[in-house]
Amino acid sequence: MVSTSLPGGTWTLGDLTVTRFGYGAMQLAGPWVMGPPADHGGALAVLRAAVELGITHIDTSEAYGPHVTNQLIREALHPYPDSLHIVTKVGANRDQQGGWPPARDPESLRRSVHENLETLGLDVLDLVNLRLGDAAGPQPGSVAEAFETLVDLQRQGLIRHLGVSNATPEQIAEAQAIAPIVCVQNMYNLAHRQDDELIDALAEQGIAYVPFFPLGGFSPLQSSVLSTVAARLEAAPMSVALAWLLRRSPNILLIPGTSSTTHLRENIAGAALPLSDDDLAELDKIGR
Repeated sequence: MVSTSLPGGTWTLGDLTVTRFGYGAMQLAGPWVMGPPADHGGALAVLRAAVELGITHIDTSEAYGPHVTNQLIREALHPYPDSLHIVTKVGANRDQQGGWPPARDPESLRRSVHENLETLGLDVLDLVNLRLGDAAGPQPGSVAEAFETLVDLQRQGLIRHLGVSNATPEQIAEAQAIAPIVCVQNMYNLAHRQDDELIDALAEQGIAYVPFFPLGGFSPLQSSVLSTVAARLEAAPMSVALAWLLRRSPNILLIPGTSSTTHLRENIAGAALPLSDDDLAELDKIGR
């Protein structure tokens, strides 16, 4: 087991133990997740600080930049500590306009897995999420061909564990009928509660739920109730939002992103904020 004083303790992804408080590397790329960071040294410092603070779960994608965050992770942290587990995702590319066109055909998925291995400097990827849907959210449709392609790469020893991202409950069930998954990564936060039933069902199965945009993403969470609770606790609203997520369910893993070491420490402290039953009941009304 990993020993950590980070809020939330640990969770097991298959045979990998990770801190429930992790780090999402998306914000290390340039504006709108395109190009290099304005402060290259600062980006490396954030990654090194994350590991020094005990974080053992870093989330990335070859599409971020593209290529940028993976290259930064390798520069900052390679050779990686045995306790550190890097999670990546495949299934979307970047175009010159900054869009996220799907890339879920077998050839694109195989190429993306090998690019992740190369840029991260790994022989095997700990966990690969299949990104589904589009920028508007999950979209219906079969995942069989794409997921079976990743299962084949898993059998070849290039991937340890599999998950899905931006997925509907039906797509999750379809993937599980093909091979085990260890996590689901969907949009979820205090104001966007569409996956409440799914989170509880996954918890019963021992499967992690990893909310992306836990603080609202490009449009930060806005709620008078959240602001009121935060003022009462003399805390920042975003700290309360992170603390609520850790309390929401034991299978929720956090991957808030930042390009600032100061903000990283603030996020960790915020997630550790104690919330009373009354606080939780009040916050629980926001997204209902």
